[in-house]
Formats: sequence, structure tokens, C-alpha cells
Amino acid sequence: MDGDDVVRLRLRRQQLRPPHASSPEAAVKNLLAVQSQEFPYARWSLAQRTAGTSAAAVEQAVADGVILRTHILRPTWHFVHRDDLRWLLALSAPRLHQGNRGIYRQTGIDAATAARSARVLAAAVADGAHKTREELAAELQRNGFAGKGLELAYLIMHAEISGVLTSGTPVRSKGGALRQTYALFDERVPAAPGPADRPAALAELVRRYFQSRGPATAKDCADWSGLTLTDVRLGLALTLESDADALETAVLDGMEVYFSPVGSYSGEVPDEQPRIDLIQCYDEYVMGYSRTRHFLGGTAPAMPERDTPMHVVLRDGRMIGSWRHVLTGGSCELDVRVGPDPGRSGNGETNRAIDAAVEAYGKFLELPVGRR
Repeated sequence: MDGDDVVRLRLRRQQLRPPHASSPEAAVKNLLAVQSQEFPYARWSLAQRTAGTSAAAVEQAVADGVILRTHILRPTWHFVHRDDLRWLLALSAPRLHQGNRGIYRQTGIDAATAARSARVLAAAVADGAHKTREELAAELQRNGFAGKGLELAYLIMHAEISGVLTSGTPVRSKGGALRQTYALFDERVPAAPGPADRPAALAELVRRYFQSRGPATAKDCADWSGLTLTDVRLGLALTLESDADALETAVLDGMEVYFSPVGSYSGEVPDEQPRIDLIQCYDEYVMGYSRTRHFLGGTAPAMPERDTPMHVVLRDGRMIGSWRHVLTGGSCELDVRVGPDPGRSGNGETNRAIDAAVEAYGKFLELPVGRR
């Protein structure tokens, strides 16, 4: 196995290459959790893994509650399938609260305060009365909380992590942008069957991580999940104990990597034309790895400087530039910036592939689209 094999396997297992998912919720199910703090771009992450899916279809799955958007894992915003949220939250909540302990102290959120705010928030969204962050702030203020700043952010996050709130049906602002709402967790998340206990949950998370993102290391999985390396190694041991063929292993640059069995992974003939993928900088192809992120090349994700776009342009799975979209007056322009095309007779092939990717993005948005 070499770096090219790693790239090909990851693209396939993450469903950026066929076989694609049958629906946005199936794409989430495959990846278990999909980072989604930039909601407009996170929709695109799901659509890229689903043949022919539009932004409206992803939004509808979120509105229907099949896909939920909440704070989990490290923690940050993630899409999670509703069938997985209960057991995944039970597994990660203790570490999330532990990690937030300093901010809880700083903002005066002790056990009694959290319990009182949870009652206020739960009552506010009961019986399907989904509310925006601003509406929840007003409810908290009416009940004696400051309801602003860090206190507001962490009272809401505490309620998410504690299984009180989860995402509701998004609403559109006057400018047309989608805004997050919150719903009562028990009204939105069914009591779906899940792992029987914590060791089984560790094994489930680890198995699905490596099957959807491998080849990757145990350290990659620990950093992605927010779990300890000890927990990940226990999950690996339990996975392989129950099914010795569940994962394959290889040594790459002195690191042990795990991945789903795929038969022969070498000798594949690449396309004659380059393939361009415009992915968001928080895409799982980037954020699913820490120790082995370097296989995609570049330094993504990077903070933008002035007017520089920060999302990632891939050519055949490796980073060559950055992009962003600019939505204006019912149309979209893509600012795509790439470097030289090494090893090729100029940028013509890459530019044609970029044009095809831009066209696909326009179909996803169902808007006229151009390239700056």
C-alpha cells in the first residue's frame, strides 16, 4: 500500500466515488457523523456522496428530522442520523461535559443552573414548538437568566449534550438564509435499537469509522471522535474479537492503519482526465484524519486571509487550491483558485474538470452558476 492507494480507498469508502449513497441520510449513516458548522457547504458534502441530490433534498431530510444537526464528538456541529444519535450521545456526553467544565465554571453553569435552564428550554420547545436561538434566549431571559454571550451558547450546548434539545425544522431568514431551530430531543429522536453497553458502543463507533474512512490510524479515530486512544484500542480489540475479518491492517510510513476489506486496492487505472472535487474545508475527507491528513496534500483547512477562499479544491483526491461560493440575486458565482498543474502540459485539462465541477454545484443549488 502506498499514498495513491490510500487516496483511492478513502475516496471510495467516503462515497466521493461510486458506489454513492442512495440518499443524504444514507450518506450520513455511512459516515456516522458529518461535521456541519457551515450549513450551506455541509449540505454539499452530503450531496457529493449521493447521486443527483439537491440542496433542497438535504434541507428536507433535516427538516423531517431524519438527519439531525447537533453538538457532538469534539464537540462541534455534526449531522447525525436520528437512529444513531441516542447511543452516540450516551457514549460521548461524559467527555463533552468534562471538556466544557472550564467554560461551565466561567459562566456559572453548575448542576443546579443547568437543570433549571433545561426545564425552561424543554418547556419552550415542547409539543413541536421549534424555536431559534434568539427565541430560546428570550425564554431564558424571562426566567432570570442573562441569556446572551457564552452563557447562552453553553446553556444550549449543555442541553444538547444532555439529551434535552436537538435540531428542529430550519427556518429561512428575510434574506433567504436557513436558520437553525431547536426541538425537544425526545420528540425528535426515536428510541431506536443501538449498542447494548459502552464497550459495544465503542466497538460500533470504531468499526464504522474505519469502514467509512480507512485506511486510518487509531490516533486518527481518537482525534476525530474525541475519545481516548485507550478507548479506540479497546473498540478495535472488541471489533476484531467478534469478527476477525471486519478490518484489514497494513503498515504505512511506519504507522499501522486499519480499513474495510476491499480486495485488491492496487493496480487501478486512473481516469485519463483529472477529476476535480470542490469540497468544504470541514469535509470528512479532511477532518476525518489528524495523524494521516497529509495524504491529501496541502495544509487544509486553512484560515482565509482577506478575500481568500478557504474551501478545498481536490484534483484526483489531492489538494491543489481553494474555493468559495458567492450567492447574489438568485445566482451563484464560484471563486476557484488553483496552482500550477505539475506534470501536465498546462492547465487546460484541469480547467475543463473545474468547469464540470462548477456545473455540478449549480445543479445541486438549482441556480445559475458561473466561475470567477
